[in-house]
Amino acid sequence: MPGQTGAVGRRAELPPVHGALICVAAPCLAISPEHGQLTGRGIDGIYRSGRRLLSRCVLRVAGRDPVAVQGRSIGADRASFTATVRTGVEPGPDPDIGVERIRHADGTERITVRSYAARPLRLPVEVSLGTDLADLAAVAAGRAGPELAAGVHAAGLRWSTGDALAVTTAEPAPDDALASAGLLRWELDLRPGESRTIELRTTRDRAARAPAGQVANPLAAARAEGDDPRADAWFRTSVEDLRALLLRDPAEPGDAFAAAGVPWRLGPAPAESLWAARMALPLGTGLAAATLRILARAQTGGRGPDAGKIPGPLRAAGPQLPPGCTGTEATLGFPAVLAEARRWGLPEEEVDRLLPAAERCLDWLRGALGEDGFLADPDPGPRRCETQAHAHRAALLGADLLDGCGRGGAGEWREWAAALRERFRARFWIDGPDGGRPAAALHPDGRPLPRLTGAAAHLLDTGLVGGGRMAPGLLDPVRTEQLARLLGAPAMDSGWGLRSMAAREPGHNPFGHRSGAVRAHESAVAVAGLAQAGFEKEAAGLLRGLLDAAEAFGYRLPEMHASEQRTAGSAPLPHPAACRPAAVAAAAGIHALTALAGIRPDAPAGTVAVAPRAGAPLGALRLSGLRVAGEPFTVRISRLGVGMVEEAADGLQLGG
Repeated sequence: MPGQTGAVGRRAELPPVHGALICVAAPCLAISPEHGQLTGRGIDGIYRSGRRLLSRCVLRVAGRDPVAVQGRSIGADRASFTATVRTGVEPGPDPDIGVERIRHADGTERITVRSYAARPLRLPVEVSLGTDLADLAAVAAGRAGPELAAGVHAAGLRWSTGDALAVTTAEPAPDDALASAGLLRWELDLRPGESRTIELRTTRDRAARAPAGQVANPLAAARAEGDDPRADAWFRTSVEDLRALLLRDPAEPGDAFAAAGVPWRLGPAPAESLWAARMALPLGTGLAAATLRILARAQTGGRGPDAGKIPGPLRAAGPQLPPGCTGTEATLGFPAVLAEARRWGLPEEEVDRLLPAAERCLDWLRGALGEDGFLADPDPGPRRCETQAHAHRAALLGADLLDGCGRGGAGEWREWAAALRERFRARFWIDGPDGGRPAAALHPDGRPLPRLTGAAAHLLDTGLVGGGRMAPGLLDPVRTEQLARLLGAPAMDSGWGLRSMAAREPGHNPFGHRSGAVRAHESAVAVAGLAQAGFEKEAAGLLRGLLDAAEAFGYRLPEMHASEQRTAGSAPLPHPAACRPAAVAAAAGIHALTALAGIRPDAPAGTVAVAPRAGAPLGALRLSGLRVAGEPFTVRISRLGVGMVEEAADGLQLGG
């Protein structure tokens, strides 16, 4: 992950991937340059479960390298590369051969050669193959090693080491296979206008078969159609990317979670997986339920100070603060996500199964507060503002969960949350002539860190409770309004999304992942929080900027991008080391767009409230194929911001 530190305390230097075309169907991954030729250099290649099965795949047609015309993503798991060849059989500068390569994450590539010549051609086609069978971590660190010697295998080539094997087979079988050169060769006879296709399949098995399929899809195939066609493109791509990142839990293959992102983090990440599942609740509760089950199995047992905590690695927090613990964030998120999933329609038997783990999370929270009444992350360490917001939401939504399930202790947790609100307002708010701001954190000695950061958006994310209501926030109305003004001002709103630190703050870096860069999911949190608090102008500004950025990135938002101020004719700048796709960035598109409808379900009570955003910042919008109470749910928002439910579960009453 960008910002993690290495064994000697130096920041990990990851090769740039912002110009790569990345295809993912977890655990399969294909990383290609825009021209499509895998040259054996850098990080490009076909991977499965973190192992590079193929690093070189160079195509030559008629003894020439094709001229790259276009490379583009055509889905989360596949990319298209178009090229041309001029053989010289026809006069003039026009190419007479077209080449299309469709590369899939699962290791399949289809090469189609089409003749535009006016006479029949005999066309030699060569594919040069090679691999080092290196781990992705070694490739990223520049320690991949040399290519391995190839051997001929059936209709292709094979490579092996002591612990790994890769096989590339071809259909039709090549006319020649030269292991010493790693070369497959065909002679294709093409009439005018005729095309021929060669399929390559790279696996880690000797049998020529496709890799195992993906997990069953727990996400509804929802749509977001309306006046702005970009909304549907962003929504569809977000759902597709999140789906492509799903991995089976090795302990229980029936449960799937969202991997954090590719290429660097195609594996478990407790906080990010839980955030993605929470933001995807409008697409059904299946992903949230599976993610919660996985985290419950990992929960620390016993009676020590970590009992009830969900373990997670440290995550760099930029130059202002030491690394934070993702386990803390996941532990605080667990009861909140379970409570919200219940409101969206998670079956009560599933809630009952997960409730003990949620109670253990709350027990850990009760014992984890410092003497000052705040939660350090990690302990001992800073008291981050967003950590207090997560703790406050866990307490209130945990209380709602306990009440709904007939368990005791809800009143105590509401009192606990009220006391935290008083302490937070007294200690975390820094007054000033401009109206003040929340501190980014308190140092262990109580000194505030007076930085305005994107993490403050979490103060507006209160969470859904019963009756379609939102839980109260840590800030009072006056300070909430001031925070909304700050988040909507140019110092924080870059025009392409919310900065992770205000532009005027010391140490601001537009590429800094916690010190200035736009982080997609934090921007979406701000959009939803501002909208639910009634600050439509600020929410709309951030939403439009995020949608414009999504369009510039082909609707596949990276986990972060640079926060250079938007100007006429400018474009958002990619971060060279950002994961793309990333689970929380993909889920951000779902979260930001469904926030426009203000859907607030209470499945146990059989009601759903719809509170669309006034002003309809994207015009008329229809969200179809969502899931509330386990059944399809469709809502339409007019250009005047009026909402109408078109489809819902039988017996679900419109309330609120």
